[in-house]
Amino acid sequence: MSGKKVTSRAELEQVAFDLFERHGFEHTTVDDIAAAAGIGRRTFFRYFRSKNDVPWGDFDGELARMRRRLRGVPAGEPLMGSIRQAIVDFNRVAPEQLPAHRKRMELILRVPALQAYSTLRYADWRQVIADFVAERTGQAADALLPQAVAYAMLGVAVAAYEQWLSNAAADDDLGELLDEAMHTLSTAFAL
Repeated sequence: MSGKKVTSRAELEQVAFDLFERHGFEHTTVDDIAAAAGIGRRTFFRYFRSKNDVPWGDFDGELARMRRRLRGVPAGEPLMGSIRQAIVDFNRVAPEQLPAHRKRMELILRVPALQAYSTLRYADWRQVIADFVAERTGQAADALLPQAVAYAMLGVAVAAYEQWLSNAAADDDLGELLDEAMHTLSTAFAL
């Protein structure tokens, strides 16, 4: 960072990603990130709960946005179509941010040290979906149907991301892959 002190979460995230790329996620410490950012360790923890939290960016903010979007769905809209649209919207990335998003998802999905932490973040994501299904069906969020839909939607989203990451040379549109994956699941039930 050339001696310049980092003053935002986004800047700190970029410093961390640069270090992850150069040294690997496992070999980069919070102290390394703080030093490269020109901040103290305590300041790092004002921005992120842990090093494992860095690749997830503003995940909590995005979950809140998805929850608001689902709450705004009119009562008569089809359940699965509403979820599909919300998931595609949740994962929408500006074209200029796609290379950085690809690096983010490579870390989240492919670095073994992040797998346990990812399980916690996935639970938060599934809860948003389960709450919506529960509200629409009159069931408790921990009932089988809301949980099954939430787990299935997460599986579909992860499968689409894996496909997107595997075809780095291809110009696959992430939103289209997610949309196609959701439709594929729907048609599989009709077989």
